[in-house]
Amino acid sequence: MKIERLGQDKIRIFLTFDDLSDRGIQREELWQELPKVSDLFTEMMDQAYSELGFDATGPLAVEVFALPSQGMVVIVTRGKYDHHFGGLSEDEMPDEVYEMELTLEHNGSVLYAFHDFEIVVEAAHMLSLVTDHGGTMYSYKDKWYLWFDSEQFTAEKLNALTAVLSEFGQSSTVSEAVLEEYGTKVMAEDAIGQICLHFPSHN
Repeated sequence: MKIERLGQDKIRIFLTFDDLSDRGIQREELWQELPKVSDLFTEMMDQAYSELGFDATGPLAVEVFALPSQGMVVIVTRGKYDHHFGGLSEDEMPDEVYEMELTLEHNGSVLYAFHDFEIVVEAAHMLSLVTDHGGTMYSYKDKWYLWFDSEQFTAEKLNALTAVLSEFGQSSTVSEAVLEEYGTKVMAEDAIGQICLHFPSHN
């Protein structure tokens, strides 16, 4: 579980499928009102407070985004009291009110981060054995990123792709939009082919 602050009243939480399975939660249960989901949410808010000082008191809007074969991204936005609370003054409000506005979106991106370019090279040579779709490579904050459009792959090839990527890298908590705006696009297309052509594998 990784948590980052997006603004004064907004945080992003990245949950891997291992995070969910360790707590006995299926991803389709994440937006259901179940005790184990409530426990997970409380755990997330406790961690957000301890790591970032994010106070989850008050109504919260929660958006859930599914990343294929990677995990879930949860965006939590702290709101303000409004007419939903029957005109009570702020002093009369309960200490903890979670206004759960859950949405689910499927993101068609497969995005992995790598700490070392040599690891990217080794990954690329392995990836060339399972896919013809080259992907895009970015550089951002001393890391390398490989992005793929999951819709270009069959379910079988997508599983093979993510298996190789997870062996060499880590699921990225940075979105493609952030990389486009703040990162450097090193190879716009056929990144796998270009890397394999110019950088031989050492294995």
